Amino acid sequence: MSANDNRPLTLRDVSEASGVSEMTVSRVLRNRGDVSDATRQRVLEAAKDLGYVPNKIAGALASQRVNLVAVIIPSLSNMVFPEVMTGISEALEETGLQPVVGVTGYSPEKEEKVLYEMLSWRPSGVIIAGLEHSDASRAMLRASGIPVVEIMDVDGTPVDSVVGISHRRAGQQMAQAILKDGYEHIAFLGTKMAQDHRARKRFEGFTEALAKAGVEIEDREFYSGGSALVKGREMTKEVLDRSPDLDFIYYSNDLIGAGGLLYLLEQGVRIPADFGLAGFNGLNLLKGLPRELASMDACRHEIGFKAAEIIARRVEAGDTGQPERVVLEPKISYGDTLRRR
Repeated sequence: MSANDNRPLTLRDVSEASGVSEMTVSRVLRNRGDVSDATRQRVLEAAKDLGYVPNKIAGALASQRVNLVAVIIPSLSNMVFPEVMTGISEALEETGLQPVVGVTGYSPEKEEKVLYEMLSWRPSGVIIAGLEHSDASRAMLRASGIPVVEIMDVDGTPVDSVVGISHRRAGQQMAQAILKDGYEHIAFLGTKMAQDHRARKRFEGFTEALAKAGVEIEDREFYSGGSALVKGREMTKEVLDRSPDLDFIYYSNDLIGAGGLLYLLEQGVRIPADFGLAGFNGLNLLKGLPRELASMDACRHEIGFKAAEIIARRVEAGDTGQPERVVLEPKISYGDTLRRR
């Protein structure tokens, strides 16, 4: 099967790749019949390498497709993704397509399982968060024969279409704004980079822009799990105990930034005159804080809407469209925690 052949894989492809009959492949994939362990392993490895996913509705529908769009996201508790889902739902409202959600918990292994199950029902398209996937997940996406849109991030190579922002550029823009406002002693607090690729890219862009101006990050702290507000308070206290000369903290998201802001206000710190803070995501929920946290809108609703529009157009056209790359531009909101000079 050539790299440009976008047809769905069949049992015959797995049969040819593994060197056994289609009937044996079928037995292995349905976990039925008497098949040797060596043959079973050879078939399973061939199917995984190809990205083959069994068709649970084979023969049931003439089109071999259901009017579902698989939406695979890392979290439902993270307030970022409900806005993405709203955009997707609005774009699909008049199309006859329905979104169905799978949650990965930021785990590549879980993403593989969710993707495998969802593709086995032959949806009309896939919208999936991020550009970082396991080899097996990328193989399944490439071999699916349906439109795929990766969302939230454009810093990388997509499987098909992509809609998002450049997180590396977002970090650079925030660094430039902080430096322009005269802050010099800067720390970064955020989630653990191994799990949060988009935060890692913002951190990389942020530190690159500071380095170009001859400024180094003076401290950093990372967390995983637990309440973000509480973690924001705890990490802010810890980093200031270590580095009392800091005059600015850039947080990887608004929730830990809000926790840090509340802690600093309790300590009587003058914000933004003596100390500045900024987060990321532009969450409307936090507009009621005693000070409005400086942040950056991540274009969440627009990302969901445009991704679903691409899927709907491709489905309507019989998937004859070309891959699309849509790069959105987030804007800095200065709020009350980033002085403007």
